[in-house]
Parts: sequence; structure tokens; C-alpha cells
Amino acid sequence: MTDKTDIAANADQKSKDAYFTASQGQLIWTRFKKQKSAMVGAWVLVILILSGFFAPFLTPYDPTIDGRDKEYENGAPQIPSFCDDNGCSFRPFIYTYERERSLKTNFRWTTVIDTDKRRYLVFFTQGDEYTILGVKFSTHLFGVDSGKIHLFGTDSTGKDILSRTFHAINTSMAVGTIGVFIAFVLALIIGGLSGYYGGWLDSVIQMVTDAVRTVPAIPLFMALAAFIPSEWSAEARFFFISIILGFIGWPTLARRVRTHLLTERNQEYVLAAQLCGASGGHIIRRHLLPSFTSYIIVDLVISFPYMVLSETALSFIGLGLKDPVNSLGVMLQNVTKADVLLNYQWYFIPVIFFIVLVMAFVFVGDGLRDAADPYADTKK
Repeated sequence: MTDKTDIAANADQKSKDAYFTASQGQLIWTRFKKQKSAMVGAWVLVILILSGFFAPFLTPYDPTIDGRDKEYENGAPQIPSFCDDNGCSFRPFIYTYERERSLKTNFRWTTVIDTDKRRYLVFFTQGDEYTILGVKFSTHLFGVDSGKIHLFGTDSTGKDILSRTFHAINTSMAVGTIGVFIAFVLALIIGGLSGYYGGWLDSVIQMVTDAVRTVPAIPLFMALAAFIPSEWSAEARFFFISIILGFIGWPTLARRVRTHLLTERNQEYVLAAQLCGASGGHIIRRHLLPSFTSYIIVDLVISFPYMVLSETALSFIGLGLKDPVNSLGVMLQNVTKADVLLNYQWYFIPVIFFIVLVMAFVFVGDGLRDAADPYADTKK
């Protein structure tokens, strides 16, 4: 009995020693792992980000080509199966389809499914060429032995919605990353100068910050959209939207950095660095900002969904990205038509991915915010 008590006491002592000697990052990770919703959100986020990055391999077709499958425009999702009335197969298959006009549909084009002809699913098939990390590939995860397959259906131009959705996730994340990076750099510089030096410089910077915060985003983008040359390429519009989102997204983090530096600039370690002849920039970069690292990381993660939402909203109302660029906002433009609501419900599949992406960021951000709080354990 005594041996068991001693073992338990030693284990408890080791855990306490590990806690008091752990770095700030280790403490945050330990608290973060205890939150199930945050961990689930993190895994979902990782899966979505990797799916978007490797979208050219995971999806069967190039999503930017109009009329990719002219024989299956506005086609319903094709779900592979193993059995039908003609028997079962070890290989999953879909059916062959044909387009025809008939009197029943007032001579409109309709898709007729031929259940006697099968198209078998194949893996690692060759298709459209794409580039990942500067290397060209032509192998795709799956396809069919003849014709085409559309797991999420097709849109009005015959483009594969599965391919468009995964590429759209990558585009929206890229816009968010560039916007967050620009906002992050501006916030650290502007907030750092304002909080460290104070005085008249702080007053001027705060007036500029308040002015930027009061600028309404939608009217601003409406004005900018009127001046964007029509001959701009999709890539130029992409970077322009990313830069603008970054330039209007820095004030919140800058305010937090300023507040932290105002309280920390009179600490003894700052005075010691000043007496050693360190410059203001060195003190901000090497001493003050590192003490605020955990909160900066949390703020960055929380900023991502807002950047994605901003890009989606702007593209949704026609002020952001446009075809042939695939983004979640561009794809959501298609779900506003009454015809889609009544007949083509598979257009809403990208909406599900959009909601899951935003919710994953929210759960991870909330988890990191609680994990970064040094008094989180004492509040329970």
C-alpha cells in the first residue's frame, strides 16, 4: 500500500514539476488539448486546408473550363453504387447518361439515365495537367473508365461542383492568408509605435486608427469596384481584394498591441534594455512583442474567418472575385436564383463547406483564447 502511495506521490510531483518548468507554448497546448470542441475544429480545419491545397489531385477536373461536360449541364450528383437490378459488382459504378429533347419537357434539353450501361470508378487516373509547388502533375485521385463523373453534380455550364468547391476553399483561404498577413504586419508596427512612444505620436496614430475603423467596408468596395479596370486579370483582382482586406483589417489588433505595450513599457526589463542602449525598435521587437505572442496568435486565428467572410460577402454581391476564379463567394452567387432553390438543390453543397470552415475557425479560436489565458485554470 505504501509503495503505491509513494508512486502516486512521485507521479504527482513530476506532473507539478513539468507544469512549472513548461514553456508558455507547452502550457497553451496542454490546455488546448483538453477542449474537445477545439480539437475537433482543429482536425476539421486541417482536413479542409489540405483538401483545398491538394484540390487539383483530389478532384477529377479543371474547374475553370466552361462546358467541361456539355452533356450533363445542371446535372444531379452521381453517387457510385455496387448493386442494382442488373446485379452486383466489386467495383463501384455510375450510369451512362444522354441528353435529348422531348415533348414532355416542351423540347427543353433533359438528361436521360441509361441504367443498362455502367461506368466503373477507377483510381489514380490521368487527366488535366496541374501544378503543385511548382511541379507539374496529371494524375487525379479518381475518375471513371469512360466519360465523366460528378459526385456533387454540375452547374449551368457543365463544370464539376466538387472540383469547384475544393478549389474555392483554397482560393478563399489564400485571400484570407494574404489579408491577415498584411493586417498583422501593419498592426504590429502601428500598435507597437503607438504603445511604446505614446505622447503626440500615440494621439495621431489613434486618430488614424479611428478613421480607418469608421470606414464602411461595402461602400468602400463599391467605390473601388467602379475604378477597377475591366481588363484586369482574375489574378490581379485577387491580389487587389486581398490587399484591401488587409489594409482595413489592422485596427483591432493594433489597439490590443498598443494597450499591452502601454502597460509593459514601464517594466524593469524594459528599463534595463534602455539603459543598455537598446533602440526602441529593438525593445519592441525582442522584448515587448514576445511577451504578447500567445494573444497575437489567438487574434490571428480569430481574424481568419472574418477575412474569409469578407471575401465571401464581397464576391457574393459582385464586388469581389469573379469567374473564372473559384472562391466560396463566387460559388454562393449561384444559390440566389429561384430556379436553383426549386430544381438544383446540389448548388447548396458549397454552402455546407463554407459553414463548416467558418465554424472550425470559431471553435479553434475560442479554444486558443481560453488556452492562452494564464488564469483559465483558476476560473473553473
